[in-house]
Amino acid sequence: MGCAGRERARLAKAGQHSRLRGAAEARRQHRRPGHELMGTMDFKTDASAVTINLLLIVRPEEAASKEKGQREGQTEGGRGAGSEGDGNGNSRSQPPQGPDLNGRRGPTDPCEQTPPITLGPDKGTQVTVEIHHKDTSPQLIKRLSLGKGSQRLRGHDNKGFHKTEAPRPPGAKDLHAYPWDKSSLKSMPVDLQQFEKLDAYALKVNVKNSVEELVKALLKQARTDLEKVRAIWMWICHHIEYDVVGYHNKSQLSSKPRDVLQMGKSICEGYAELFEHMCSLAGIQCKKLSGHAKGHGYKTGQTFTGDSDHAWNAVYLEGRWHLLDSTWGSGSVDDSFTKFTYRYNEFYFLTHPALFINNHFPDNSNWQLLKPTLTLKEFENNMLHSSNFYMLGLLAAHPETPIIQTVNGKASVSVDCRPGTLFMFKLKGTDEHGLMTLKKRGMKLDVYPQKTGRHKLEIFAKPSKAEAPDDVYKCVVEYVVECESVDKAMRFPKDLHQPVGPSWFSERQGFLQPSHREPILHTNDGRCSLTFTLGKDISVLTSLHTDGSSLTEDMGRRHVLQIHRGNQIELKVHLPHAGNFVLKFYSKKKSDPGNYDYIFNYLIRCLNTEVKWPAFPRSYSKWLQDYEILEPLSGLLPANRNVQFKLKMHGVAKVLVQAENTYPLTQKKGCWEGTCNTSGCREVFVMVHENANHSFYSQVLKYEVETQ
Repeated sequence: MGCAGRERARLAKAGQHSRLRGAAEARRQHRRPGHELMGTMDFKTDASAVTINLLLIVRPEEAASKEKGQREGQTEGGRGAGSEGDGNGNSRSQPPQGPDLNGRRGPTDPCEQTPPITLGPDKGTQVTVEIHHKDTSPQLIKRLSLGKGSQRLRGHDNKGFHKTEAPRPPGAKDLHAYPWDKSSLKSMPVDLQQFEKLDAYALKVNVKNSVEELVKALLKQARTDLEKVRAIWMWICHHIEYDVVGYHNKSQLSSKPRDVLQMGKSICEGYAELFEHMCSLAGIQCKKLSGHAKGHGYKTGQTFTGDSDHAWNAVYLEGRWHLLDSTWGSGSVDDSFTKFTYRYNEFYFLTHPALFINNHFPDNSNWQLLKPTLTLKEFENNMLHSSNFYMLGLLAAHPETPIIQTVNGKASVSVDCRPGTLFMFKLKGTDEHGLMTLKKRGMKLDVYPQKTGRHKLEIFAKPSKAEAPDDVYKCVVEYVVECESVDKAMRFPKDLHQPVGPSWFSERQGFLQPSHREPILHTNDGRCSLTFTLGKDISVLTSLHTDGSSLTEDMGRRHVLQIHRGNQIELKVHLPHAGNFVLKFYSKKKSDPGNYDYIFNYLIRCLNTEVKWPAFPRSYSKWLQDYEILEPLSGLLPANRNVQFKLKMHGVAKVLVQAENTYPLTQKKGCWEGTCNTSGCREVFVMVHENANHSFYSQVLKYEVETQ
């Protein structure tokens, strides 16, 4: 008998044995629940058919899932021996290797890879049927859900909840490009306005007797998988507080979902496990992740060693994985780690992976969901941007390393952002040793540490008053500045207010087209002049400040002279001595009787020690904004001299100068001109007769006369 004939005879004999075993198994069909029901399947054949021996396994779904979970738990990320990736991150089982009909080693017959069929009846226990060659070990390859009302990849338990598969590992279609492309803060399109009703509903749900009942209540208003995840997220973020006591006393902690719900508090492990369990009940694939985080207590530039210190979640929505952190979404703890404050943070819901990696480093790099992935060293060396950085619309910070060195005593930082953002900084707790300027789309900062060593530099930001009138400055990024040498010349007056110089903000307040856009004005002779175009209905107040007692508040105003010409304003500044000065601008609406508001300031520097300019003359209320002094500009007149006066004033009938004697001025081409002698007097007044019919004069200017 040939080889083919002997093989057919062997298979026919094996088929007879299969039928006998099948009859025996049929008599043992009343096994205990949970035990596998095994038997053989007899195929009817015709003359041209080949008999194939198969092993039929029928078992309850619960047992099948348990066995599958045990197998997957033995490999990293669901991948191990006997599996390979399909390019999308899905495990693809390798067919068992066995001899073919000619005795060669190779892949087994394709029928051995027939997937099990999962039946989903409307009621009763779900059953998995697997068909294998009788000589192979059962291997779960793929589950299919069939039957009325069933959902793909899902069954139902006896409580009516969807049962989810063990999550598949992330693959190519889950990945996002690194670094961040600045397109969106989220990993999928999300319209927060559409969540308003759902969010409000989720916050009001007050079910704490069981996790199952809580999920059922939350899902009453959720239709899509995204809405289900959102409802669960909102509830946890607003009802579970961080257990600061349990953090310090781990023996009192439990991360079991039921215990977390009953206690209403936990640490990150409990948040993540509760989230995972609730998603599972809702039929959402969810995975708890662990790794290192730049959270509370993180120091710039520190390294991470040992076990992971944080936990968060990944959820499967619309065909790909997404990341979220309900612990950080719920609130924050104080610096001493003794008090938790609910402070909802939208940023950590479906965060873009290229932003999530900023402070979350998973143990399994596949769960970065990035291409390319980052190494732990890169994670440690990267800048830490707080969630506020991105929520405020900031785009980038330069330099991109957290530790920077000074060059000749100076270090520079800049931030790129969308319009409408205000900034401030703290270098070792103060803003005295820096110069910050606002740009239309960001800011630039130069710091000059006045001591060598390492200094903590914090950058704060907030929307301008127009966008958020009640908002406060929030820390957005931190640096460590290493200073090897100090530039003693760059010491700034304490009155210097950050930011310095004109900007989009001062333009918004009506100070348009500045003649000097840089924050520092340098003058060698102690004099400088600036011009602006003013917006409508704006009244301006200016003052000069410096350290020490050389300038009183009154004298600080008198060293700046305002000249108005239509909607143009010129400011003449005469410094009393060499040094660093601050020129401050205030404004209010002319029609507003209220106080002036601070707008911005300049830094004025003069190194010439010979400089000594007197103040401008004192002006009174009758001196109108559009009046102008052409001469004398100095408020201190020489003694025993004839002094020439030339003033631009309108709407007055007479002008005279009152010294020891009275000197009337005459009107020529719109100016009042004349001469006054300063002999025998200490003060000189300019007076106007507003109406020819009036018999009294009003003082408008006051000059002082030098003592002999």
